[in-house]
Amino acid sequence: MIWLTLATLVAVFIIGFRVLTSEPRRAVRRLSERLSITPVPVETMIDQMGKTAGNEFINYLARPDEAHLQNAAQVLFIWEVFIVDGSERNLQYWHRILQKARLATPITDAQIRLALGFLRELEPDAAELNAFQMRYNTLFIPEEGVHWLH
Repeated sequence: MIWLTLATLVAVFIIGFRVLTSEPRRAVRRLSERLSITPVPVETMIDQMGKTAGNEFINYLARPDEAHLQNAAQVLFIWEVFIVDGSERNLQYWHRILQKARLATPITDAQIRLALGFLRELEPDAAELNAFQMRYNTLFIPEEGVHWLH
């Protein structure tokens, strides 16, 4: 009888946990599947954002339109290349991931502001992030397309 009670409690806990975390898991899965990566980088970034900003990011990513997915992918890219590992090799690696997912676009000022907001607990330097934006856009955007960025 005790085993039946314990089994019931475990089942209720597991089901409750899955129901309570279903939206964050769906949001993370949406981005990770689009980028063809494991969910680990996305989950790690969300953990590093802190509870409030992480929840804001999940809510942002849960929106169904392509623009929010694009912006979330750019925030992940900025986190991976600007915060985690700024090496040229890592920059090229993550750019290829964005290209394969058809999400490799210029980093816009709005995306920089979005990244600064979501990554606020990590206190990224805005001037350095703007320099990173210029470097990225210079490296990966053809010259004829640069005039529309200004």
